[in-house]
Amino acid sequence: MAPEEFDRDLTDLPAALRWREWMRRIEAVLFASAAPVAREDLARVVGQGASVDLLIEDLAADLEGRSFELARVADGWVLRTRAAYAPAIRAVTTARDQLPDLSEFDLAVLAAIAYHQPVSRDGLKDIFGKEISRDLIGRLSARNLIGTGPREPRRGAPYTFVTTDRFLMAFGLETLRDLPDPEQLAEAGLSRA
Repeated sequence: MAPEEFDRDLTDLPAALRWREWMRRIEAVLFASAAPVAREDLARVVGQGASVDLLIEDLAADLEGRSFELARVADGWVLRTRAAYAPAIRAVTTARDQLPDLSEFDLAVLAAIAYHQPVSRDGLKDIFGKEISRDLIGRLSARNLIGTGPREPRRGAPYTFVTTDRFLMAFGLETLRDLPDPEQLAEAGLSRA
């Protein structure tokens, strides 16, 4: 059996139905993806000349009042549950399905990586005044909150660490520019400046 040809343009449908079908295709792709989907990838499921940006706007409006929303994360789009429903989800999911509990120190190291990336273990040692264990780095990496960055240009070329798209998704950020300003955190008593 020959593979079915994918009809991007849907020229046999009236314009309004074609637009609605393109919106549903984007919704289906986002629903099925565990990672943010880039605009260029979404463009592969709609007709040539169709505006992915306008389709995304219409889909976001269509989802108003629903329990999930369309969100921009890094260089792509995701469907995610609205924050108001997080307690309901936590009530029925197992601990391994949730963002794992991180110790206060794990979160501090993760924040240091986010604010100082790319940063090596030596760089983290300078920030915290003590050695950061490979186990801690491994825990953050296993949860896909951090990944390796470029190697430092010095003897031994140690690895550096950077945050991932999963980090952005886990903390509801579109980009790293959405991180709170360190001075504001210090003024609020949430960090040491």
